[in-house]
Amino acid sequence: MSPDRPTRRDRGLSGTAKGRLGEDAACAFLEARGWSVVARNWRTRTGELDAVAVRAGELAFVEVKSVDAYGPESAERTVGRTKRARIVETAQYFLARNRQYDGMSMRFDVVLVREGSECVHIERAFMERT
Repeated sequence: MSPDRPTRRDRGLSGTAKGRLGEDAACAFLEARGWSVVARNWRTRTGELDAVAVRAGELAFVEVKSVDAYGPESAERTVGRTKRARIVETAQYFLARNRQYDGMSMRFDVVLVREGSECVHIERAFMERT
């Protein structure tokens, strides 16, 4: 770690607090764009869905990443293969327990959050088969 760059602890934020702020910002960002957030931090034994949102008959499973800077990284680098597989498996559990979403088109998105509020939405960041 560079001595010039403060850590989260130096800025007074725990990882959990930073994640919660990022999720709050991402959900507000999605809602401002017409999405209805129907679930947050939905957990099973296999993993967690940061947010699940619905708009115009489409269901989005959204991974939220708080980042220090935006770069040219691909979604594969932002959310690794193992994490993508866990999200897909957890989404399948979500669908099995929430039959009202049967038949909806679904997708997997990533929202990058910088400095607690600036968001970049990567739509269809990865496919179900990872």
